[in-house]
Amino acid sequence: MMATAVPPEFGPDAGGRLKGVTVIKPIIYGNVARHFGKKREEDGHTHQWTVYVKPYNNEDMSGYVKKVHFKLHDSYSNPNRVHTKPPYEVTETGWGEFEIVIKIYFHDPNERPVTLYHILKLFHQGTDMALSKKTLVSEFYEEIVFQDPTQYMQHLLNNVQPITMGTHKHETDFEEKKVKSLQNILNAKAKIKSEITDVKEKLKVAKETIAKFKEEISKAQSGNMAESPSLV
Repeated sequence: MMATAVPPEFGPDAGGRLKGVTVIKPIIYGNVARHFGKKREEDGHTHQWTVYVKPYNNEDMSGYVKKVHFKLHDSYSNPNRVHTKPPYEVTETGWGEFEIVIKIYFHDPNERPVTLYHILKLFHQGTDMALSKKTLVSEFYEEIVFQDPTQYMQHLLNNVQPITMGTHKHETDFEEKKVKSLQNILNAKAKIKSEITDVKEKLKVAKETIAKFKEEISKAQSGNMAESPSLV
C-alpha cells in the first residue's frame, strides 16, 4: 500500500505546530512464539518467534511511519533490524527470553521517534506439556499521542489508507480485555469502598469506647478525691 501523496503546501517545513490539536494512533506490539518440540541439534534453539508492531485499527501505518527499528540481543548476527514498510516485524529462532527495543520513526522529521520496550516471551506458564505445543502470544495495546503536530504530520495522520477490505483482527481480543479490566476496576473500587466503610465503623466504635473509658476514669478519679481526708 502506497502512502497518500502529500500536497506541496503540506511539506515538512510548512507552517508551525497546530496548538491544541491532539491525534491518537492506537497500536499493538508484542510477539508470538512456537516451540519446536525439542532443541535443534545445530544451535540448541527451541523456538521460532516473531516480534512486531501493528496498527490497532485497519490502517496502513506507512502513511505516517517512516521506519521501525528493532534492536535484538547482541548474540544475533545483525541485531539491528530496520523495516521501512509493513509488515513491521522480525522473525527469528532462539532459546532464551530478552528485551527487544522497538523504535518508531515518522515521516515528519519534526516528530521525535517513539520507543517501546518488549520482553520477548517464549515459554508458557506452568509445566503442562500440552501448552508448549500451542502458539504463545504476548502482545500489548499502546497509544501514540501526537500533541500539537505540524500541518504536515496532521495531514499524514488524517489521510491513512485501510490495510485490507476484510476483517481486521488481532491475536488478543482487546475489546473483551478492556471490558474485563473495567469490570475488575469497578469490583476493586466497590471492595475498597466496603473496606473503608468497615474501617470507619470500627474507628467510630473505638472512639466511643475510648470516650467511655475516659468518662469512667474521670468518675473514678473524682470519687477518690472526695474520699481523701483533708489535711489540717
